[in-house]
Formats: sequence, structure tokens, C-alpha cells
Amino acid sequence: MASRTIEQSVANDRAPPLAPGAAMETAPPLSRLLRVSYGVGAIANGVKNVSFSAYLMFFYNQVVGVPAAIVAAALALTLVIDAIADPFLGRWSDITRTRWGRRHPFIYVSAVPTALFFVLVWMPPNGLSPVQIGMWVFVTAMLTRVSISAFEINTQAMTAELTDDYGERTRLFSLRYWFLYMGQYGFSAIALLVFFAATPEFPRGQLNPDSYVGFAWLGGGMILFSMLACGLGTHERIPYLRQAESRAGRIPAKTHFREMFTAFRNRAFLAIFGFGVFKFTAIGLYAATALYFNTYLFGLTSAQLALLTLDSVVAASLAAPLAPVMSRRLGKRTSSMLFALAGVALSLSPLVLAYLDLFFARGDPRLLPTLFAIGAIYGAMVAISLINTSSMLADVVEDSAVRTGRYEAGTFFAAASFMQQCSTAIGLAVNGVILTWASFPAKVKIDQVSDAMLDSLIIHYVPVSFGLWAIGCAMLVFYPIDRARHESNVEALKSKRHAAGSSHRPLK
Repeated sequence: MASRTIEQSVANDRAPPLAPGAAMETAPPLSRLLRVSYGVGAIANGVKNVSFSAYLMFFYNQVVGVPAAIVAAALALTLVIDAIADPFLGRWSDITRTRWGRRHPFIYVSAVPTALFFVLVWMPPNGLSPVQIGMWVFVTAMLTRVSISAFEINTQAMTAELTDDYGERTRLFSLRYWFLYMGQYGFSAIALLVFFAATPEFPRGQLNPDSYVGFAWLGGGMILFSMLACGLGTHERIPYLRQAESRAGRIPAKTHFREMFTAFRNRAFLAIFGFGVFKFTAIGLYAATALYFNTYLFGLTSAQLALLTLDSVVAASLAAPLAPVMSRRLGKRTSSMLFALAGVALSLSPLVLAYLDLFFARGDPRLLPTLFAIGAIYGAMVAISLINTSSMLADVVEDSAVRTGRYEAGTFFAAASFMQQCSTAIGLAVNGVILTWASFPAKVKIDQVSDAMLDSLIIHYVPVSFGLWAIGCAMLVFYPIDRARHESNVEALKSKRHAAGSSHRPLK
């Protein structure tokens, strides 16, 4: 404790004065409507996530007939482009000063383009070659990702500005993840029940090309609604959100890069970044592979797949109240590590048992309820981990501000988005490699899939998935912020503001 006090004192001495508008002492409590509006915004990312990760590869590979390698390369490249753009979007947001603050302009401007580009992804022109279709996927998916990143970076950064309370942040992210799961799996369930319903020509409705038209329009509509609802519902809070520091003259490019690099050197951020690289690689691999296992290994119909997606609704409903409890009892770091490893181990058990011929066969009445129960428990565990790591990243904002004097929530959450996009791209690329190694053909019929193909998928997928999660959790060991350190950071920043005579007042 003594060393921590000395460290805090030294950091306070060398950090520059904090910008005006950096405190929240005068802000009223968060209303229920504001909390819900903030959470509703996550529906947009949920729709995009499940569509791009679970259906996009399947649509272009199995429905349109484009080789998996071309689709995987196109999707991976979109993630790389988005990842490059993210840090600049975050930095741009952090230094923006408007009458609507520095977050809401990005929220409003990104809504219509995101919805429009999302719809176009699923409507490739007729007569294109596989390579040309790959280019269509790249352009439309890339524009969708960049647009929604401008929204996501700013809404997540806003969390650190809505409250500096250690536990309240976890509760906010719990609500956000609940709506994320509602958007993600609620949309998937509707798609499977309505758009992908079985027909005489297509007993597996997800193979019907016409189904994806309504799928695209519903997804675009949900994205537009949730983004606008989030912006309008939190608009009243703008006077109490931290404004960017007012600087004279144009900021040189080297100053931008120097300040960004200084922020990224934070030890707590680097621990979360390392965890995230492996975590999102595993999540991207899982999302792209799950539909293959459910369709070809377990032989589930579209109606059964729709029911199975509801396990994530149960998972989110369990995780939302449990995450703050686990955070309080175990700490954010410990609960993130523990639930991640336990959850992924549980999720892999059906595949391992199926490989050993110890799991329920196709058509067994016990198969679906067992998969549902496992999915719900696994999903809740992983969601608790994700909620707590997001809250941990919000706590990095104050830890960095103690040393730099700057609140750079946008920069940190943009870097996290950068990490997520790159890692998901790696996961998609790994999925393409595994499909190729397994000699899994395009537009294959169910009765043409051999046991050897499925065994190969399992053999390559299981150890890679668990290994990625395990390495990621090892990175979190180096995360140093607990409740005591966070509260010490908050108090140190308040003292610095008061000493500088720059306590926060609502904007006029």
C-alpha cells in the first residue's frame, strides 16, 4: 500500500493538469430510461455480429457457391481495414468539441450508413465471378464495419463518462451485453423461424437464396432503430459528459501519435489487449464454425437451430445480474479468467464426446435439450467474462489519466475494437484453413459429408479453441487494477482537479 501511495504521488506530480469538464460530481443519477437507451444501442452490433460471423460465410460458400478461401480472405481483409481505422476514429472522437459533445455526433452520423451497407452485403449483383463476388463482399462488409465501429467506439467510451463508480460500470456493461445478446440471438431466432423456414424445395431453409432478402432488410431496420434510440435516449446526458480539452491551433500529427502511444503503454491496457487478441480469435473461429457443426454433425433443422439460439437469451439473462455479483465477490480479473476457462471447456464437451462416439446421435430426443442447456450455461459464463473485461477497460481510463492528465476513453475503446477486429479476422482465416484441411467442399449436401470430414473439423477445432482461451487468460494475470486501486485513482484525479481549480460544471 505504501509503494502504491508513492507511485500515485509521483504520477500526480508528473501528469499535466486535467482538462476542464473532466469530473462528474454535479451530474444527477442515471435514470432508468437512460440506462435502457444506452443498452438498446448494443442491438445493432448484435445483429451485425451474428450475421457476419454465423451466416455470411455460410451464405456465400454454401448458397452462392463461392469457395471458402475467397470468402474468408475477403472477410479477413475487411476486418484488417476496420482495425486500421478504429484507432483514428477513437482519437478523432477524443479531441472533438461540439455543442453535442464528442460522442453523440458520431453516434448520429453513423446510423443510416451502417443500416444501408448492411443490406447491400446480402445482395450481390447477378453474373459476377467468384473473385468479383469476393470484391463485393469486401467493399460492402468493410463499409458496414467501419460505420458501426464509429458508433460502437463512442457508445462504449461513453460508459467511462457516464459514471466513475467501480460497480456501476459493471452493471452498465451487464445491461449492454444483455441487449447485445438479444439483438444477436433474437435476430438469429427470427431469421431461422421466419426467413429460413423449411420448404419442399429447401428442407434446410438456411440454404434457400430467397430467404436472405427479408433477412437483410430486417437486420438493417433493427440496426437503424437501435442506433438512433441509443443516441436520442442518452442525449440529455451530454452536458455532463466530459468534453475534449480545448487546444490552441492545429494539433501536429506527431502529437497525436505520441499521445496515443503513451496511452497504449499502460500495463493494465496491455493485459486486456493481450487477452482480447486470443479471446476474439477464438470467438471468431467459434462463430464461423458453429453452423457447420450444427448443420452437418448434429443434423439440426432450421426450427431446431432457432430454438437453440434462445439458449443465449437465457445466458444473457443469467449473466446480466450475476456479473456484478461475481465482480464484487471475486474481483473483475479473477471472475473474467475463471468463467472464461470453465465456459469454453463446457462448450467443447459435445464435440469431444461426439468424436469419441459417446454423445447423442442425430434425431435423439435428448440431443437438442442437452445442447440447449450446455449452450445456456456456457454462454452465461463467457458473458460474465466479457462483461467484466469491458468494465476493466473502462477503469483503465482513470489509471491512464493519473499519469497523462488526459481522459482518452475513445482511444482505449478504439484500440480494443482494433484488437477485436484483427483477432476476429484471424479466427475467420483459421476457420477457412480448417475447412480446407478437412476437405470440406462448397455447396455440399448433408448426405455427402463423411465422418472423416467431421472428425477432421473436430480434431483441428477443439485444441485450437481451448488453447486460444487459455493463453488469453494467462495474459490477464498481469492486469493490476482492483477496486482499491481504481478508487485511489478516482480520488487522486478529483484532488488534482480541485487543486487546479477546474472542477466540472454542466455545459451551457
